[in-house]
Amino acid sequence: MPIPLLDVVGMHKPIRDALLAKLTEVVDSGRYINGPYVEQFERDLAAYTGATRAVGVSSGSDALIVALMALDLKPGDEVITSAFTFFATAGAIVRLGARPVFVDIDPITFNIDAGQIEGRITGKTVGILPVHLFGQSAEMEKINAVAEAHDLWVLEDAAQSIGARRNGAMSGAMGTAGTYSFFPAKNLGAMGDGGAVVTNDESLADKLVVLRNHGSEPKYYHSLVGGNFRLDAMQAALLSVKLPHLKGWEATRRAAASAYTELLAGDDRFVTPVEADGNYHVFNQFELRVLGGKRDAAVAVLQEAEIGHAIYYPVPLHLQACFAGLGGKRGDLPVTEQACEEVLALPILVTPETCKEVVAVLQTA
Repeated sequence: MPIPLLDVVGMHKPIRDALLAKLTEVVDSGRYINGPYVEQFERDLAAYTGATRAVGVSSGSDALIVALMALDLKPGDEVITSAFTFFATAGAIVRLGARPVFVDIDPITFNIDAGQIEGRITGKTVGILPVHLFGQSAEMEKINAVAEAHDLWVLEDAAQSIGARRNGAMSGAMGTAGTYSFFPAKNLGAMGDGGAVVTNDESLADKLVVLRNHGSEPKYYHSLVGGNFRLDAMQAALLSVKLPHLKGWEATRRAAASAYTELLAGDDRFVTPVEADGNYHVFNQFELRVLGGKRDAAVAVLQEAEIGHAIYYPVPLHLQACFAGLGGKRGDLPVTEQACEEVLALPILVTPETCKEVVAVLQTA
């Protein structure tokens, strides 16, 4: 039988009736834009993350954009971030006319190397945008210390890491603000697009609420130029149903990660992920390194066996054609570039028995 990278249909089966009942409730309510379902999910999410406020928005990408707007990012400003991440991290910065300044990653966690951030600060730097990649937090205590020393804000891109913790603090709720994505493949996924921004700054949250609705408050009176960044009420309602199940899905992911790690121990062709000290990893992806230039062979055997897999990410952002104007070149970020040549994601929301099947195929490469 084929093994998908992520079986979202199978994940929903145990709660299918609850999801359908909630959909019916929303349909019958006639409350499809903003309203009680969005407000309830925002309360649920704030309570879950420990943040003072949560503001639902239309996607994880839009969460970054509207958060940067609320932080008054302006053309010519610089934001320090990672080049080993999904496009939206840097794309949001550039869309607002600012400049991403890329820093290399830690080779163990794949997150931004906090020790390199201070050396990239200039007079144009206004903030730091760390990414908690693959479900594991960056070194936020070091990042926040640098930010405080230089009067910078910190916007956490926690799109892949809802539920992850560092020294007990929730990913996304440790900086000035944090953003989440509810893309269906995420640990907490909608049935479509969705996202949120969380913060402990009440005035910033109030500004986010206005910006997500065309900068209008009250209706038809515009104090700001915002956009249509609203979270759909139906998606919010479904997310409220799914949120209580997140810890159970985390446990399944962590059990699979442990199984893969044990099964691949001693095979020097592969390097499995490491949970850094102080971190609680939620494994949005199980991303291993395939050494010795053998990734293509590993992909080929998985593909032949109809086992889901993916490469996150084949091209680092500093080498993407659309960012050529930033002047990035090969060799600028050697650890990032090596990761792009070696990483390979395996099916993660699976049983340990399925992990054995995956590894048995993988080791034939």
